[in-house]
Amino acid sequence: MNYIPVIGLEVHAQLLTRTKIFCGCSTEFGAPPNHHTCPVCLGMPGVLPVLNRKVVELAVKAGLALRCEIRRTSVWARKNYFYPDLPKGYQISQYELPLCENGQLLVDTAGGEERVRIKRIHMEEDAGKNIHETGSASSLVDFNRAGVPLVEIVTEPDLGSPEAASDYLKTLRDLLVSLGISGANMEEGGFRCDANVSVRPEGAKELGTRTELKNLNSFRFVRQALELEIARQIGVLEGGGRIVQETRLYDPGQGVTRAMRSKEEAHDYRYFPEPDLQPLVVEEAYVAEIDEALPELPRDRMKRFEAQYGLSREEARSLTFEVDRRIGELFEATAARYPDAKKLANWFRGELFRALNEGQASLDTLRLTPESFASLLALIDEGQISLNAAKEVFAELLARGGDPGTIVEARGLRQVSDTAALERVVDEVLAANPAEVERYRAGKKKLFGFFTGQVMRETKGKANPAVVNELLREKLGD
Repeated sequence: MNYIPVIGLEVHAQLLTRTKIFCGCSTEFGAPPNHHTCPVCLGMPGVLPVLNRKVVELAVKAGLALRCEIRRTSVWARKNYFYPDLPKGYQISQYELPLCENGQLLVDTAGGEERVRIKRIHMEEDAGKNIHETGSASSLVDFNRAGVPLVEIVTEPDLGSPEAASDYLKTLRDLLVSLGISGANMEEGGFRCDANVSVRPEGAKELGTRTELKNLNSFRFVRQALELEIARQIGVLEGGGRIVQETRLYDPGQGVTRAMRSKEEAHDYRYFPEPDLQPLVVEEAYVAEIDEALPELPRDRMKRFEAQYGLSREEARSLTFEVDRRIGELFEATAARYPDAKKLANWFRGELFRALNEGQASLDTLRLTPESFASLLALIDEGQISLNAAKEVFAELLARGGDPGTIVEARGLRQVSDTAALERVVDEVLAANPAEVERYRAGKKKLFGFFTGQVMRETKGKANPAVVNELLREKLGD
């Protein structure tokens, strides 16, 4: 029997604020344990939460970007459960009346464009972090993350494969980062995923019993965990067993998913309205103001780049979704000064991305300007510098800025295109290698590269390759 996977995802994304959701403690990552704490985020008796306005702004922004309906009145709720990293014994979240509902995200998958429905987006505070030290019988708790603001983004069960789930997560992460909603740093816990997965026989309409995979913190782990869990569930059903609704953990070392606990239902958390916070009311004018300031969404820009600049989907996506939205802005500003968008995209995706990935440049301190970038590419097109020389100049522009022409002159990188001067060098090379000339004319055409290399060596790499090749073909009788 063929089985169809059914997957829904719950993503917790840390919002890009300087302080926590209900107190003034810093959200900075990497501080000593329990350094960014206060009586509010530690849940001391008698303290009261005060809502961070920036959290609401970013959550509304996320809702608008995901085409959600923004609820004018939403309600805070207490989610009650006991765990050592939860200092109050409950988590302030939203339940019955979340801030955002009924949205969507379009995702490029192997099967084409898919629409993933967003069921809800709500705000909540993060818990602390349990630390289990190797060789110790004790566990420690770091409360620096307690109270860090999150949005939980919940999909409908619309995803049909582990690959589609991974594609959705990448698209969602790129969207949140591009719009400055979240840093979405997976290594720091700023972007975490829980996956609900079931399988049903092909043709059946009723969904199967689902299990939940908790705290998947990489795209690769999401894909691997889902593949394993889907195979496990199919194996259970094929063996005549039944799936138990439960929470499971992925063990990448062993390549298995393990039962953690029975799956909680909403009533297990004893949700009730948070008594220390009033219902959140967002005015229509406030939402409209955020919507008006929302920049062009990455997917809209990607499609525009395809149409306007003749780029492939892969090229347009890398310039609009990956790294930072400032990449797209720099590309457009340079493209306004340089006509060959395809060649420009290749330089962005090659030399610029490499320098950024290797830490040789940072967008925050980038000295490269659209004017200097366009000027450099024009020098290549005019045959004034070679590709290798251009890369050398590009590195200088990234590090210190400046004018490409001035750098070329200062470093003696200008390419020799004078036909008469190069003809003398070609004649000298051919005269110095008569045996190779004879072998070439006898049919050893691969020797052409040898002659080119000799000319380039004699000119210290400054000869214009196109002129050299033309002269060699003429002299060798091609």
